[in-house]
Amino acid sequence: MGRMLRDNNKSARNIMFQKRLTIFQGLFLLAIVGFIIYLFCIQILDTRHFRVKAKNQRRASAFVMRGDIYDRNGIKLATDTVYYDIFARRADYVHEPEELARILAPILKISQYDLTEKLRKNTSIVALKKNVDRHTKDEIAKLNLREIPMDKKSIRTYPQGTLAAHVLGYYNFDADVASGVESTAADKLESVEKTATFEMTPKGKVIYNITTDPVAATKPVKGKDVTLTIDAAVQHVCEKELMKAIQKFNAQRGAVIVMNPRNGEILAYAVYPYFDPNNFKHATSYQIKNWTLTDVFPPGSTFKTITVASAIELGKINRYSKINDTGKIKVGWWTIKNYDYARHPNPGMIDLVYLFEHSSNVASVLVAQMMGRQEYYDMLKKFGFGNKTGIDLPAESVGLLKSPNKWDASDHATMGYGYGSSVTAIQMVSAVSALANDGVRVTPHVIKYTPEEEAEKVQRIQVMTPEHARVVTELLTESINRGKSPIKNPSYNIAAKTGTSIKPKENGSGYTNKLYTSIVGYMPATDPQVLIYVIVDSAQGGEIWGNTVAAPIFKEISTQIARILNLQPDKF
Repeated sequence: MGRMLRDNNKSARNIMFQKRLTIFQGLFLLAIVGFIIYLFCIQILDTRHFRVKAKNQRRASAFVMRGDIYDRNGIKLATDTVYYDIFARRADYVHEPEELARILAPILKISQYDLTEKLRKNTSIVALKKNVDRHTKDEIAKLNLREIPMDKKSIRTYPQGTLAAHVLGYYNFDADVASGVESTAADKLESVEKTATFEMTPKGKVIYNITTDPVAATKPVKGKDVTLTIDAAVQHVCEKELMKAIQKFNAQRGAVIVMNPRNGEILAYAVYPYFDPNNFKHATSYQIKNWTLTDVFPPGSTFKTITVASAIELGKINRYSKINDTGKIKVGWWTIKNYDYARHPNPGMIDLVYLFEHSSNVASVLVAQMMGRQEYYDMLKKFGFGNKTGIDLPAESVGLLKSPNKWDASDHATMGYGYGSSVTAIQMVSAVSALANDGVRVTPHVIKYTPEEEAEKVQRIQVMTPEHARVVTELLTESINRGKSPIKNPSYNIAAKTGTSIKPKENGSGYTNKLYTSIVGYMPATDPQVLIYVIVDSAQGGEIWGNTVAAPIFKEISTQIARILNLQPDKF
């Protein structure tokens, strides 16, 4: 009886196993049939989708180059140069490393021994030489060496070397990092309307078919060119004369900015220390920085032009006003003296021409005190202080201009002669340009714009009336013609003012024993065509004043610019 029960249980298990096996076999058969149907669909019925996918994997775009940068006269300042990196693909070796080295060494100008060692490396791809020119690439291409692929790339080059380096900036293809115009005009320089596409093999060979354009497949696509307002000849003069002064006075930094005050076009922008954008990787951040945009400093006596102009515009003084210059004045705890107090302790009643000619601190303080804090502040804001000028270069600072409700008596007084605020060099250029342009301040710019672009990017702000602006110009011109200024010119009337200010410590607490020396002026004064601003940081040796350091640079540059631009004399 027990044996019979065991046989029945075994038979039931066998039947169950057979059923399960049949189900598994059925499922497996269904999977095979489904897979066959799937393959049939994608290989026979749905070929278009996968054909497109395969094409996209082989698709490539034409080689894209950045546009060129030119000066206003068509001189090329920046361009893309095509170079090639030469490699060896070990899997494709047809020749022995020694034989390849013997063939390539004379072309690549590498010793045969070194080249053999490179070719023997146990890596899939061996870099043989980077940045070779087209001639070298063509020489290698003629050899038809299948194991030697060549990678085309573009490198930004600057044909004029250091010229206008802080305007142009630099461009790093590897990191896609730029400065200067290379940064601000990047959208235009990289703007490509339509890029040709074509198919390539994994080894970089173009697959030509009936739709392939052979020219588009090999010709680089180029971005739009950019023309600057910079005049290379004027720029060269400024950089050369600035360098002479830097070496003569062993100065730390310096800059010269030349602008057309009528339209805001900058003709030259020299910033020392210079750097070579072709080798920007070897330049320090200190060299690359355009400190005239980023760093602020007390402007010194050049600011007196703004103080007097503001008071004239507000009706506090006029062309014929007289001011009692006592030689020194006490404001709060501070005693303010004229720089020449020892020689002229009490000038007495002076006119505004004397104020500019002798750079009277006391008279400037008295003029500043004639204006209420808010109205003086409002005028300074109109001149652009405390705001960016809007120049088309990156990293511009707003400067330092305290709110008038935070001014104390000494702030109000020292503002009059250039110590109550801190400015950038480009702010001084922009502010004084309004005096030269009938009271209208125009956005300074280094890119030459179309009329449509200019309407959008270049602002014109009426700072003061044309009549008042011309009064200030006449006062400045007479102060130069009447005095002993080294910038006096026999052919041109020049409206200008020098400045000297003590350099603050970098942490902002107290002052150093170094000076900023500067001068700003425009010519011909009766019809201003160029405004020139010169500043030298930390000049050393002898008498260090704006009149002795910056003015001689202005004199030489203005003389050469008049000749280059063929300015018409206004002295007869």
